[in-house]
Amino acid sequence: MSAPAQITPILLCGGSGTRLWPLSRRSYPKQFSPLMGEESLFQASVRRVTGAGFAKPVVVTGSDFRFIVTQQMAEIGADPAAVLLEPAARNTAPAVLAALLHIAASDPTATVLISPSDHVVRDVPAYHKALAVAAAAAADGRIVTFGIRPDRPETGYGYLELEDGAETGGASPLVRFIEKPDRATAEAMLEAGTYLWNAGIFLARADTLIAAFETHAPALMAPVRRAVADATPDLGFLRLAAGPWDEAEDISIDYAVMERAEGLSVVPFDGGWSDLGGWETVWREMGRDADGVATGGPVHAIDCRDTLLRAESGGQVLIGLGLKNMIAVAMPDAVLVAPMDRAQDLRLAVAALKACGAKQATEFPLDHRPWGWFESLVLGERFQVKRIHVNPGAALSLQSHHHRAEHWIVVQGTAKVTVGDEVRLVSENQSVYIPLGATHRMENPGKVPMVLIEVQTGTYLGEDDIVRYEDGYGRG
Repeated sequence: MSAPAQITPILLCGGSGTRLWPLSRRSYPKQFSPLMGEESLFQASVRRVTGAGFAKPVVVTGSDFRFIVTQQMAEIGADPAAVLLEPAARNTAPAVLAALLHIAASDPTATVLISPSDHVVRDVPAYHKALAVAAAAAADGRIVTFGIRPDRPETGYGYLELEDGAETGGASPLVRFIEKPDRATAEAMLEAGTYLWNAGIFLARADTLIAAFETHAPALMAPVRRAVADATPDLGFLRLAAGPWDEAEDISIDYAVMERAEGLSVVPFDGGWSDLGGWETVWREMGRDADGVATGGPVHAIDCRDTLLRAESGGQVLIGLGLKNMIAVAMPDAVLVAPMDRAQDLRLAVAALKACGAKQATEFPLDHRPWGWFESLVLGERFQVKRIHVNPGAALSLQSHHHRAEHWIVVQGTAKVTVGDEVRLVSENQSVYIPLGATHRMENPGKVPMVLIEVQTGTYLGEDDIVRYEDGYGRG
């Protein structure tokens, strides 16, 4: 069942990628990964706000993620109304305000849904019913948030306090927001029955929310207005102006507006929600066997209990032997092993890696580009071997290198290869040599992905040794 009112979703698509390290990293946050099925969390978020009752979503993301956003939306047949690009991360308040101002320019009375794009919602029809209840309240000028009925004394979430005897099927008055509690406080709130987890999802009319910003966060209005007014189109994206954006305070929408606003309403929801805020939460959401063991990928659990085992590459096998209350996550370039009760402390691990200059702290093994992705398979003193995946119809820039030559071997699909003035097709099991300094380009003219193995040889193999002559993605 879809919400009867037309709702314009605002999907927030940023994040630092630390709480689910090593699967999630700054260069590839968790919303783009298929944590709970074949589709990514972002794709699932788009799906549940697509169709009857919903306008096309407005997505707010960073420049580094713009092509991932559009590619993942295209894969599920979705089309954004706009993708706003933040020049720098400024937390959720400026991001939401920019989207509101963009929407209000054409429809100030639009009903908008503000939602992160990295949450799980199991019961989508129940979610749509909750949105319909909230939309009716929003039509009366109220700001509505959503509270999740707790099933355990969770210390990793903020809470919402309701009035005693609050309505169960409608929008109830919010008494106050509560910060993440300690264990004893969480147990007392669970027992009281008048507290809900704060899902960080809001619904209201655009003009209602903008008025709330003007009242409670007036310092944000001028710089964000200028950033939107001076935004420039860029390959179908809308790039917010960097100068005024830098003047905007780095602050969440909760602190900037919601915790200061009066008269908020809460719609309770118990349709299987999770923010997947840590590996313990992922373990809870995954299917577990009789011993409480959750597994993903090529793993084997032997005499384990209440443990999460995940191997994220088909070329590895992870064995858990005699583990209890443990997390083990294996990536091709990094492995996490930790007690379950330390799942919220991953920032310490990421900080330690940053301190020693390890690229695993922030960089994902697959380097995603507008045309597809690549990964380094072997790196030696004067050579590197990469696997390169080019999406159907995509092309790399016309470029040259000062310090390296390249050998390309096509292993899947067909490549259209330009070397100097020569253009030819290279099929599976065929290869081509790119001399040092030669102008070259690879394209995928087909309708299936094209994969090749690239062998680089030379004195310098860095990604900055590229001179671009033509590029379809606006890169210099």
